[in-house]
Amino acid sequence: MKNYIQIKQKINSYNKSILVSSDKSISIRSILLASQAIGVSKIFNLLESEDVINTLRSIKKLGIKYKKYNKFYKIYGLGLKGFNTKNKLVLNAGNSGTFARLILGLLINSDNYIKIVGDRSLSKRDFSRVVQPLKKFGPIISSNNGRLPVNIKGTEFLRPINYVEERGSAQCKSTIMLAALKTPGMTKIKAKKSRNHSEIFFKNLNIPIKVKSEGKYDKIDVFGESNYKGFNYRIPGDISSCSFFLVLTILNKNSKLLIRNVNVNDTRTGVIKILNKMNAKIKFKNVRNYKGELIADIDVKSCKDLKAINCPEYLNSSAIDEFVTIFLVAAKSKGISTFKNLGELEKKESPRLTVAVNFLKKIGIKVLRKKNNLKIYGKPDLELKGNYIIKNFRKDHRIFMMSCVAALTLGGNWKLFDKDSINSSFPDFFNVLKKLGVNIS
Repeated sequence: MKNYIQIKQKINSYNKSILVSSDKSISIRSILLASQAIGVSKIFNLLESEDVINTLRSIKKLGIKYKKYNKFYKIYGLGLKGFNTKNKLVLNAGNSGTFARLILGLLINSDNYIKIVGDRSLSKRDFSRVVQPLKKFGPIISSNNGRLPVNIKGTEFLRPINYVEERGSAQCKSTIMLAALKTPGMTKIKAKKSRNHSEIFFKNLNIPIKVKSEGKYDKIDVFGESNYKGFNYRIPGDISSCSFFLVLTILNKNSKLLIRNVNVNDTRTGVIKILNKMNAKIKFKNVRNYKGELIADIDVKSCKDLKAINCPEYLNSSAIDEFVTIFLVAAKSKGISTFKNLGELEKKESPRLTVAVNFLKKIGIKVLRKKNNLKIYGKPDLELKGNYIIKNFRKDHRIFMMSCVAALTLGGNWKLFDKDSINSSFPDFFNVLKKLGVNIS
């Protein structure tokens, strides 16, 4: 079966309402936290992507039972010491950096050696950023020069640590928070601000935690060895998946879209703040609070007069997964857009900043790059007529979906490889496109 699609014509105008995939970050966190709870948890609207399925398979290997029902999953938690860690157990994270890093935090009290492996793309990513601080808790951890595979054997004699997170990485912060759950005493974290789903979840489950904002950082104190009960949770829509349809609508002509039930947590809405600064017209409707997370319907319209942006660095962490689509908007904007300190993009499924720059140059956009800073010279009248082949991007799902948006809005004859990459985060991507009138061949 061919693993590419062809797009030969632009998308027509539309006025529609859609749902996007469930939030991947929260889906994975909900499974891991349910595995550590005492009793049964029910998780509704769980994202059934490859990353999340690998998370479920892994907790099953660790002795946690789960069952799928028509509208929800039941996970049978066994508490903070409930994992059955058989010796030389291998957990395959596939492409999921979130799962691979977070599960390490929950294995620091394992009785036996456990190996974490992943696919070729994940095996190139940096794990030293979590391995080094986790060692301070007391477990034995080894890696392949800071990359997968990672081997971990826990200890009964865990000790709390002080940890400073400077990258703005929610995965690193959350890994330490999960390790702190297992550890007696108080673990103190000073973390550069990033998405805060873990903190919200901890508070919702009445896990003892204190969070204090201090400028660019959050100070987080976690009091360990506090058991909590099973819970019910309904996963909202993923704003990262939503971003492709925001940009599709902004760049399309005479179109309007309502995207329902999306997580609009302030630590995740950088993409909307940036796009609105570029003259987009994105509004929240029906905003409500669900267990500490803000949920809303998002209204977006076509925009003819996009303008360049000098992107504020403080928005980087809250838009880190959406920059490839933001770059596409910059390519169609009037003026020169500047972006600074985007080195974290090189640590994603692909060296995403490099891949995105090469993509922009392929479609005729002038880009100046100095280290991790970019200047993108916009072409408001950009229209493509040539043939374009997109491949060799390490099966990065976000690069693939961004390429689809470009093909549908800019014109040209496109052949896009690795269509299966969407299964990592948004397996329903093509079906949503079809609802907007797109024929995928």
